[in-house]
Amino acid sequence: MSQHKFDIIVCGSLHLDIMVDAPHLPRVDETAVGTKWAYKCGGKGGNQAVMSAKLGARTAMIGRVGQDDFGTRLIAHLDRAGVDRREVGTDLAAGSGMSVAIVEKTGDYGAVIVSGSNLAINPQDAGAAFTRLGGAPILILQNEVPEAVNIAVAREAKGTGTRVILNAAPACVLSQELIEFIDILVVNRVEAAMLSGRPVETPEDAMGALSALGHAHRDVIVTLGASGLVVGALGATPHFIPATPVKVISTHGAGDCFVGALGLALAHGAAIEAAAAQASRIAARFVSLSEDACGTVTQIL
Repeated sequence: MSQHKFDIIVCGSLHLDIMVDAPHLPRVDETAVGTKWAYKCGGKGGNQAVMSAKLGARTAMIGRVGQDDFGTRLIAHLDRAGVDRREVGTDLAAGSGMSVAIVEKTGDYGAVIVSGSNLAINPQDAGAAFTRLGGAPILILQNEVPEAVNIAVAREAKGTGTRVILNAAPACVLSQELIEFIDILVVNRVEAAMLSGRPVETPEDAMGALSALGHAHRDVIVTLGASGLVVGALGATPHFIPATPVKVISTHGAGDCFVGALGLALAHGAAIEAAAAQASRIAARFVSLSEDACGTVTQIL
């Protein structure tokens, strides 16, 4: 791994999230009364890059923001976390990506995203950016940028022996071209159900879906929130990892926390089962924290 300049390169989305606390998600035609709101820098790619960097990984980001206040906030957030963002471009036409997330008092949430400049990333330039950065043993991708971008970067990375993690979120149909580049597929129960074509609610369901998720060709991890997770390591018997019991403050960003922590453990040489177990503990700590969880979560390592 010493030939690489970074431990992890993340190619993906950057969104400025507007977080709203409310007693429940509004129903159709209802105006729910919230209790507070705040900005939070996010996007699945940005979240994963920040988490891995704050946990100690040498991390770089490939992405795009708009020439606006949201973009300025997103860049500053990457800088504070220590993420190398030289390959985060600024789009002069499209606005920065953003989302509105409503967090219920239970800690569960719903969100709406507007992708903006994330959809304007040039695939060829993104692929070349991986090489310009000097490579990494781990590349992390998600589904919040055009699939052509993911394919271009994955193709470049695979040519250097990099392991490609796809966090297939939001759930969507994946092309065979992209699937062939994936070494590790990470999905939650909703994404697992969509990609496998069968219900996934329990660990037993997740194990039953592994074959349809390509377990014969790659490592597959299905996360189930409080019900734990299932790891299908390539060529091995599926393994169930129970969740760490915690008091949940908010589940927002938990999946991104898990993926960032997973990438760090793998970059440092951990086997997939051990890496998933460590990432699960970190994500559990993350959802139990109310402020700057990325900075505090390192206490459990």
